Amino acid sequence: MNGRVPTDGGILYDGNDAEDDDDLIEVAEGAPAAPAIEWAENRNEVEGLKGAELIQAFVKRLPNGPGVYRMFNEDGDVLYVGKARSLKKRVGNYAQGRGHSNRISRMIRETANMEFVTTRTEIEALLLEANLIKRLRPRFNVLLRDDKSFPYILVTGDSRAPALYKHRGARSRKGDYFGPFASAGAVGRTINSLQRAFLLRTCTDSVFETRTRPCLLHQIKRCAAPCTGEISNEGYAELVSEAKDFLSGKSQAVKATIAAAMGEASENLDFERAALYRDRLAALSHVQSHQGINPAGVEEADVFAIHHEGGTSCIQVFFFRTGQNWGNRAYFPKADPSLPTAEVLSAFLAQFYDDKPCPRQILLCEAVEEQELLGQALSEKSGYKVAIQVPQRGEKKDLVDHALANAREAHGRKLAETASQSRLLDGFAETFKLERAPRRIEIYDNSHIMGTNAVGGMVVAGPEGFVKGQYRKFNIKSTDITPGDDFGMMREVMTRRFSRLLKEVGKPDRTAEITEDAAFPAWPDVILIDGGQGQMTAVRAILKELDVEDCVTAIGVAKGVDRDAGRERFFALGRDSFTLPPRDPVLYFIQRLRDEAHRFAIGSHRARRKKEMVKNPLDEIAGIGPTRKRALLTHFGTAKAVSRAGMSDLMAVNGISEAVARLVYEHFHEDAAK
Repeated sequence: MNGRVPTDGGILYDGNDAEDDDDLIEVAEGAPAAPAIEWAENRNEVEGLKGAELIQAFVKRLPNGPGVYRMFNEDGDVLYVGKARSLKKRVGNYAQGRGHSNRISRMIRETANMEFVTTRTEIEALLLEANLIKRLRPRFNVLLRDDKSFPYILVTGDSRAPALYKHRGARSRKGDYFGPFASAGAVGRTINSLQRAFLLRTCTDSVFETRTRPCLLHQIKRCAAPCTGEISNEGYAELVSEAKDFLSGKSQAVKATIAAAMGEASENLDFERAALYRDRLAALSHVQSHQGINPAGVEEADVFAIHHEGGTSCIQVFFFRTGQNWGNRAYFPKADPSLPTAEVLSAFLAQFYDDKPCPRQILLCEAVEEQELLGQALSEKSGYKVAIQVPQRGEKKDLVDHALANAREAHGRKLAETASQSRLLDGFAETFKLERAPRRIEIYDNSHIMGTNAVGGMVVAGPEGFVKGQYRKFNIKSTDITPGDDFGMMREVMTRRFSRLLKEVGKPDRTAEITEDAAFPAWPDVILIDGGQGQMTAVRAILKELDVEDCVTAIGVAKGVDRDAGRERFFALGRDSFTLPPRDPVLYFIQRLRDEAHRFAIGSHRARRKKEMVKNPLDEIAGIGPTRKRALLTHFGTAKAVSRAGMSDLMAVNGISEAVARLVYEHFHEDAAK
């Protein structure tokens, strides 16, 4: 949906011209604009109104048809996004002033403006509502917190020898996608087994095109080496077909075929070939044995179960595709504690499938609000029938019960971790004499080798543990820094981090009251620096220069004597450096924070170093994309050979014009460009 009105019948109703909202909702071409213009002319009717009075003024001009409404506070922040079969009736309920929960009453009081979009059907309103909630993240809606994309297995379709890859993100490349898998680890384990079973390549296209002899994977019997012709194109295509069949649910047929080939090879006394088939069968069995429960009667389904306790909910999702269990994941949506589980699960489902492919069957632990409408919406979005069921008996009921048991266990672990984290943050505040427990701690560390490929890492922790979606890395760009100058690197990281915060968010209001439903803050309460007094002097100088020294508490953590863990020394403004008792829980907590920052910084440094090591000189030439790069490497073999080629040789490559050839030639021959 991408936040757009789903049909030509969509009309934007607000206090401005429809074009002012193009970044969020695009009014369909040909839709009548008169109602929006009439609304703008009568904007004075709602000037100065707020809360129920404002809503009542809007209700007078709302249609009885379906649509989506948004409620805003005085600062222009979206408070709530809702959909309605009748906008007039649904929004009118807010103006009655009775029968509302505390949450809804507070939302109504804060409402200072509203905007509306009409749709042709209630289904379209439901899909648009889910899209807007995910994009705007309103404070009073049920929010899907962890929404990173799922990994898939991709068998490419744009090469003479298809490759097997782990894929995450948009499906822009031609090929067959199999998934979703619950985690990248599950995909990695499956690909490793599939390599042993089907011998498909996993190398990049550029490596494949330039190989002159088989790589190590062929030697250890994990690739058929189509790059050097160790297997014919027809033979490799047969392996690819078997792999696709296995991933499509035809595992028994594939195993029967391989078993028959193993028996035939054994009868012909070709024991080496029989052993190869045996190893392939063992690899396929390994894939299935690591998938846990594999229901015979469920070919394609997602299983959802919700458990609510202690004011929070946990939703457990299991993925079944092609008769195989492809993993599970736990979600902890943000929702008002007073909401019934059916309402939370319904809102979760609409957002969950907003940008994901939907299976043909969805199994739930309990009936949800507007279940039939949700099924129709997902069917219309997917292009095929999607059945939403609450099984009462049999194998499907066993799957739902298993998901519910997992939801209870995950919820219990989460509550224990949250309680422990809360106690640690309280102890942290007491140790460092803070006014209140920090809600956001940022930890910084640098990583480099003799000053090369220097990277600054920032990790974030809060009341619920590490917030990995907030992690940031800073590639050190300054040419004025002496290689290995940790102080200079930290100055650059601090300057870039807090300059951007000031530009995007502005200074924080530390006097504002923090409510239970407040969003995770953008500004840190505390920053931990891996370093001693020297690092802290550099950091405080930057904070003072940016005039934010009063906005954040900076604490330095110096390694202990002989770099021993447990003997760290802490540096805080206004007090002498000090250490903590060896078994202090706060000390362990800080060590864990520092170790995570160290791990992240080293990982980012290694990734950058690896990228530099495999960097191709052709990547530096503007106008040379993957296709031309592949053509040049296929023709000449290596980038070094391309650098030595003359103009006529370059122009002989298919797809390389005279202008492009001159670009390449002048890149490697600077004298010729002068």
